[in-house]
Amino acid sequence: MDRIEVAEFGSWRSPINSALIARQTIRLAQLQLDGGDLYWVEIRPAEEGRYVLMRRRADGATEALTPPGFSARTRVHEYGGGAYAVDGGTVYFTNFGDQRLYRQDRGGEPVALTPDGGGPVLRYADLALDSARERLVCIREDHSASDQEAVNTLVAIPTRGGPPTTLAEGHDFYSSPRVSPDGRRLAWLSWDHPNLPWDGTELWVAEVAADGEVTRPQLVAGGPDESIFQPEWSPGGVLHFMSDRTGWWNPYRWRPDGGPVETLCTIELEFGRPQWVFGMSTYGFADEERLVCIVQERAIDRLVLLDTAARTIETLPLARTEMSHLRVGGGRAYIIGGSPTQEPSVAMLGLDDGALEVIRRSAETEFDAGDLSEPQAIEFEGYGGATAHAFYYRPRNLGFSGPAGQRPPLLVKSHGGPTSASGTTLDPEIQFWTSRGIAVVDVNYGGSSGFGRAYRQRLEGNWGIVDVADCVAAAQHLVAAGEVDPARLAIDGGSAGGYTTLCALTFTDVFGAGASFFGIGDLETFVRDTHKFESRYLDGLVGPYPENAALYRERSPVHHVEQLSCPVILFQGLEDRIVPPNQAEEMVAALRAKGEPVAYLPFEGEQHGFRRAENIQRALDAELYFYSRIFGFEPADPLEPVVIENL
Repeated sequence: MDRIEVAEFGSWRSPINSALIARQTIRLAQLQLDGGDLYWVEIRPAEEGRYVLMRRRADGATEALTPPGFSARTRVHEYGGGAYAVDGGTVYFTNFGDQRLYRQDRGGEPVALTPDGGGPVLRYADLALDSARERLVCIREDHSASDQEAVNTLVAIPTRGGPPTTLAEGHDFYSSPRVSPDGRRLAWLSWDHPNLPWDGTELWVAEVAADGEVTRPQLVAGGPDESIFQPEWSPGGVLHFMSDRTGWWNPYRWRPDGGPVETLCTIELEFGRPQWVFGMSTYGFADEERLVCIVQERAIDRLVLLDTAARTIETLPLARTEMSHLRVGGGRAYIIGGSPTQEPSVAMLGLDDGALEVIRRSAETEFDAGDLSEPQAIEFEGYGGATAHAFYYRPRNLGFSGPAGQRPPLLVKSHGGPTSASGTTLDPEIQFWTSRGIAVVDVNYGGSSGFGRAYRQRLEGNWGIVDVADCVAAAQHLVAAGEVDPARLAIDGGSAGGYTTLCALTFTDVFGAGASFFGIGDLETFVRDTHKFESRYLDGLVGPYPENAALYRERSPVHHVEQLSCPVILFQGLEDRIVPPNQAEEMVAALRAKGEPVAYLPFEGEQHGFRRAENIQRALDAELYFYSRIFGFEPADPLEPVVIENL
């Protein structure tokens, strides 16, 4: 047996390095079925973050479809999703560079269906086929009027090109157009400011004439205080959807021939998710009466079979604890999912025999189980005495242990959203820290999804308070348990998690360092400069603006830098439209003027979230270097230095 080396926490040699994470790991998304063929999208850091559409034919052969120079990614809502549809081997997709719709026949090159708008002025997403009328039904986002916010509509576009037809307009947002199997009806979701889709949406159904005209729209479910998720027609033409009217996203159905909405299951499980992107899918039809569903309980997923006739739920044999993009067909369920010991993969599960086949892995590198830290679900007293949740990862490395009597540094991770959630899939970026001797706690603070609507609503009016208090409480809980060193606590987060990070560093004295990735430092600047989808998000999280301008300033770290007395490193994409670069730049200028240690790494060509391998690698290494300088340990790997002003 190899001898275990004693070394300072943070200084352990690790096989999980930044180059491996950045260059050998891809992201998987957007599963679709077309007969016996399976499609998905690969986000490839090694190709500058290009979105490549893949096809696995029924005979098992796999091929990349998106040629160089194209990227199947839409910018609608800036977060995208639902960027392609497929019918009979013909693919329709939105190209990232020009945001035009393209048609790509089997074996052919992409051909534009929509005109060149002189830049991404017209954007398309959530593509659905209306095969009987040879047209695509989709969401169009029109940015042509520079003096007003974008206009979102539901449109139809001929599959051979031609002028679009507007099918629905007048609401601020649309999503999820779904054509019934007989082509006679169209369902969709809509919602209006200040709501986000997890706050309140409306489910509409209209009749579709032979010539494509949409008539007699009727409201089926939803409203300002009810979130509807994933309307879907069964093979027999019954409309199914998820609603959180009971406080949990549960399944319902509606028959077009009349009658009320029918409840299929009432249980404290989440069958739906916050619709941050288009094309999300958590269920599909095994047959007319049986649904295969991803359900979530305390941010942990499982796959179940819901029998709507017998009203039973059966857990299916699939060792995955975090899943997305479920598709069902031909007696099989297809998912993208992972577990604490498995990175995400595209997998196929036989519904009758339970046979599992992994089709595509996000990474081919196999890690030794002894180097992997598995998450431990913890509960602790958070804001106001309420129970909060997190996943805790202890330092782990086969070859190393820390000095006797010492406790490791802790990195608190604050997820984005803030209406998002931290899961339990093997994440190399978390293992990057734990395998070097740094503990990690991934916090599902009040406001996170996966715990019911009431838990999500804990953040209403309290952003920058509840989330910060819960992150602080997670760190203090682990300190009290003797797990981590109270003198070496750090926090990081991206986007909304970056805001939580900056607030925690400014308004508390618990942390000794922090890292903000494209985080918000000034709420007023954010609400004035951000994109349409989130432009009224803060109405609920903080309060309507400008009526509450004083409250916005009170909760903006940039205006209270005098209270911040620890080093901060900030990372920012210079093409970010969600959290523009001025957010990071204002914060850096304020810290620099105060004389506080600060480092800033801007990245050309990056938007909201880093997708290029070289930038992912640089950001990981820079954050490690930063903490090593602040907390006084020597990394085992040679790292490119970071300029830390005022240190």
